[in-house]
Amino acid sequence: PQASSLACALIAHHATSLADTLASELGILSKSQPILITTGRRVPPGTNGGVTLLGTGFSALGGLIIGIAAVILDTINGLHVQPLSYVMFGISCGILGSIVDSILGATLQVTHFDPEKKVVCNGSLVPASVHISGRDVLSNAQVNVASILITSIAGPLIGSY
Repeated sequence: PQASSLACALIAHHATSLADTLASELGILSKSQPILITTGRRVPPGTNGGVTLLGTGFSALGGLIIGIAAVILDTINGLHVQPLSYVMFGISCGILGSIVDSILGATLQVTHFDPEKKVVCNGSLVPASVHISGRDVLSNAQVNVASILITSIAGPLIGSY
């Protein structure tokens, strides 16, 4: 049976949310220096749009968790479940959502670096800061909403295959 568009959108939404959170909060622990997703240039940890292999792995983990949760919920509710499909869909949406979030962050969310403290900072509060990437178009919350919206729209399209 063809997947429900609404169910696919919901899984995509939650997979993107958890993937982004895990990638941002735990990916920063990576021992390798992040690269900017749009250019491949090395950037400081915490840069919007900066990615590492570990962070991407955490994105996949977020999608995996949501896929497993969907399997459990649908099984409890007596629905026919294809666990591998659910889990792979969750992982795919988690990674896709994280990539979309990183691209938006790298291009439409400004990042500055404080050379004195050697940390990513809010450029308007630190006059001597150096621009690393992005334009000052969207806030972090707006990037999150946009990436979730894009992935939630793409989810039913991906889930129909």
